[in-house]
Amino acid sequence: MAEFREEDVRVGANKFSERQPIGTAAQGDKDYVEPPAAPLFEAGELTSWSFYRAGIAEFVATFLFLYITILTVMGVKRSPSICSSVGIQGIAWAFGGMIFALVYCTAGISGGHINPAVTFGLLLARKLSLTRALFYMVMQCLGAICGAGVVKGFQKSPYQQLGGGSNSIVGTFVLVYTVFSATDAKRSARDSHVPVLAPLPIGFAVFLVHLATIPITGTGINPARSLGPLTIFPPVDDPRRSSPAQWIFWVGPFIGAGLAAIYHQVVIRAIPFRSSS
Repeated sequence: MAEFREEDVRVGANKFSERQPIGTAAQGDKDYVEPPAAPLFEAGELTSWSFYRAGIAEFVATFLFLYITILTVMGVKRSPSICSSVGIQGIAWAFGGMIFALVYCTAGISGGHINPAVTFGLLLARKLSLTRALFYMVMQCLGAICGAGVVKGFQKSPYQQLGGGSNSIVGTFVLVYTVFSATDAKRSARDSHVPVLAPLPIGFAVFLVHLATIPITGTGINPARSLGPLTIFPPVDDPRRSSPAQWIFWVGPFIGAGLAAIYHQVVIRAIPFRSSS
């Protein structure tokens, strides 16, 4: 057995030349099929139900994301002391946890973007068409505004009158929606291209970014998340949330998404440098 192992190591070490053309992959035989680049405009999408179903999924996911996360932030802000609330760590967990659950539920339908910046980055990488990207961004922004609007509609007085019914409805919806998504018999076939653990690092990245940047800027990595509360809860004596200052919460994430797309496509995947062979 030791001889076979040594032979495997020798073959593996000498299988590829030390001098390789820049940008070529080490593996000669790919165990996957590279999907073709999405067209800039695909008219056929406009007549497909799956196109609108994906938009609805983005709307609902962003709606739920805003509803849960805004309530979490409001709970911390209204608490008499930071120690009696979930604190910044709890807010970060709420954002990361919701992204984890929602990406898991919607990845096979729309890709689980829930963020115009993510959609923009995937557009630059030619992962989706301009038509679909614009539609996703509109539905994400509408979902964010509606999510913030429902929170405001059920503030203290209506909440007491309805006995917290709105929170029970939305909270149970999130739970049962996740149960259906996790136990759907079609999921293994429909979402076979989606890695099961993909939502975990995505949600964890959101958690870490919020944990680091909430004390500084309140965190602005999702333009839809910034737009929803600004539209429904007008800023009062807070220059960071004033309308003129909102451009940074759009330009910043879009620049970051663009740089990430370029880094991934050019450096990590080395797509522009691959030889035809």
